[in-house]
Amino acid sequence: MNGFGRFVAEADGLVVQPRMGFGSPELMRRGLAAVRDSGTLAVGTITLDSYTRVGSHDVARAALAAGDDLNGYPIVAHPVDTTLAVVDGIAGAGFPVQVRHGSALPQDIVAASIAAGLYATEGGPLSYCLPYSRVPVREAVRAWRESCRLLARLRETGAEPHLESFGGCMLGQLCPPSLLVAISVLEGLFFQRHGVRSVSLSYAQQTNADQDAEAVHALATLAGQHLTGHDWHIVIYTYMGVFPRTPHGASALLAEAARLAARTGAARLIVKTVAEAHRIPTIEENVAALRTAADSATSTTYEPSTQDTGILAEARALVDAVLALDDALDTALVTAVELGFLDVPYCLHPDNPGRTRTFVDHDGRLRWSRLGALPLRGIADTGGDHDVTAAGLLRALSHVERRFDDAAIEQDLHALHLDRPCEPTSERNA
Repeated sequence: MNGFGRFVAEADGLVVQPRMGFGSPELMRRGLAAVRDSGTLAVGTITLDSYTRVGSHDVARAALAAGDDLNGYPIVAHPVDTTLAVVDGIAGAGFPVQVRHGSALPQDIVAASIAAGLYATEGGPLSYCLPYSRVPVREAVRAWRESCRLLARLRETGAEPHLESFGGCMLGQLCPPSLLVAISVLEGLFFQRHGVRSVSLSYAQQTNADQDAEAVHALATLAGQHLTGHDWHIVIYTYMGVFPRTPHGASALLAEAARLAARTGAARLIVKTVAEAHRIPTIEENVAALRTAADSATSTTYEPSTQDTGILAEARALVDAVLALDDALDTALVTAVELGFLDVPYCLHPDNPGRTRTFVDHDGRLRWSRLGALPLRGIADTGGDHDVTAAGLLRALSHVERRFDDAAIEQDLHALHLDRPCEPTSERNA
């Protein structure tokens, strides 16, 4: 085992990682160097721009020629020599760099990354198709099969490519933990069956910390049962939904994500910054987020799984039902979406059945309200007849933002009250 997976496996503590990308090669290089020198146990990220994600490489080239700012690094539009210069002397065994993109059809991105000596990336045939594209699932599965095989050939050179499933982050929010766990496991298995041995499985922080901890333990259990070898790890994403707008609220949410990773034994954490709700973060804000996360994780110890509300049983039922559809996982994934065995709530992709619904209960737990055709009858509790109205959906979408911002404002007001010196009664009444 070597490369990205080996670095994470041998790290002495939680590995932290930004979601950082810039169109300018000079700025991208400076950002990577700052992360490397941040004083944290970190890996680097080159996050790609929106044009590259959808394959509009000519548009990206035109934007570069016009001097336009891009919201990420256009790895296909930039010449290979440019990207080689970006990572020269920075990326390596002691500081691996992952390319993050969001593409349902990633072959060009994978080829450009390989040409630049970058052998770690992420995504998946469902997780980068259903939320982010209109590409048919069948076509995305084929594209990801081809991309896996491109990466797998690197082993002939002695390299060990790495692929991370984005399956634990479907739509960012309001997708129950069992479906996140199941898709992440299925995508990790897909990668391995197509030759990529070093994989990671994702889980995005949701609305309740205890529910999240149970889900991550369930993910580890199923990964241990289905993935071959030992080169796999779990990566936690800081909340992917509507982010708190206050600096204190955003920092508190990030700290909770770091504690989730530490208490569940996850190996890596994708951070977010205090600027997340407002704009693309600066290099300095990314580095500050890495340090906040690292400090929070250091003060938290591992806790074995102590509760069982059915997440493991649900996730296992979903995985088993999909695998039973066909010996060829490619076919099974396509069929599972067609039959509604995998159905992402509120996802508008044409292939997604769209018959499932969820709600946030009074404890802040994310639960099913409609199962559609999910193979969970008699396993999942739908919480009774709980149809979500448009207003209820908006409240659910802002649940985390409001909880952390309200707590931050309350804390600030309390501090102001305590710090304000008392005025003499005579002056106050004058």
